[in-house]
Amino acid sequence: MGFDLDGFDLAAFVRETLAEDLGQGLPGGGRDVTSESVIPADARFSGVMDTRDDIRVAGLPIAEAFFRTLDPHMAIELLVDEGASVPAGTDLMRLEGNARAMLTAERSALNTVQHLSGIATMVAQYVATMDNPDCTLLDTRKTIPGLRHLEKYAVRMGGGANHRMGLWDAAMIKDNHVLVAGSVGEAVRRAVEAGVEDIICEVDRIDQIEPALNAGATRLLLDNMEPSTLREAVELVAGRVPTEASGGINLATIKAKAATGVDYVSVGRLTQSAPAADIGLDFTPL
Repeated sequence: MGFDLDGFDLAAFVRETLAEDLGQGLPGGGRDVTSESVIPADARFSGVMDTRDDIRVAGLPIAEAFFRTLDPHMAIELLVDEGASVPAGTDLMRLEGNARAMLTAERSALNTVQHLSGIATMVAQYVATMDNPDCTLLDTRKTIPGLRHLEKYAVRMGGGANHRMGLWDAAMIKDNHVLVAGSVGEAVRRAVEAGVEDIICEVDRIDQIEPALNAGATRLLLDNMEPSTLREAVELVAGRVPTEASGGINLATIKAKAATGVDYVSVGRLTQSAPAADIGLDFTPL
């Protein structure tokens, strides 16, 4: 299948997701009672997964993994590429194999593709609305626990880029850190002293910019600033470090905020609130 994400174990994800749906380890669990009681063990289906929405596609190789886990000999054809923009009515995947396996894997496969394609589709909409090749759309850490690697993958399929992956790969100094340290400059100084290389510092006032830069911040997150204030901040920073606009960014505001000269805009709702794409799977007995 060739699907590989750093830090993500596809086989474990598929195994654990199916185990949850099958109720493994619970009294009476470990089986698909409906399919086992209604569908003969040797019955075969063909199936077509299609989209009822205009979408940006993400997650088809993961769906494939669900089906192959239950029927290693299933014939599967992916009909579109990951990251492709396709109109409603487009066939995404064709399958042929054991009917019970298809029915048991169906919901897990669809849930994954619907969720990830929903994220990718929202990201593509934000990128198009921003309409600014000099500014990059970023996600945040507002992800569903356990799905971060997949959701951030979907952001990339939609044309966005990833902020830090977690708490480990960059320092992000926010108001609560500043509250304990006593000031923006002191909080940044402590991170520098600890040997942290990437230090993102959130500032919500113009007068915090110079202390953060003087202490060694490597990027500034300009929080909840209106476009006029963002322009002032960008002029003050004067290219010394990258700048990021965050807070209050939606489809109505992103174009104006991106046009202020910031290098990035970050939007939590990309992973936090993207609606699932309407994608279905229809079977035909063979």
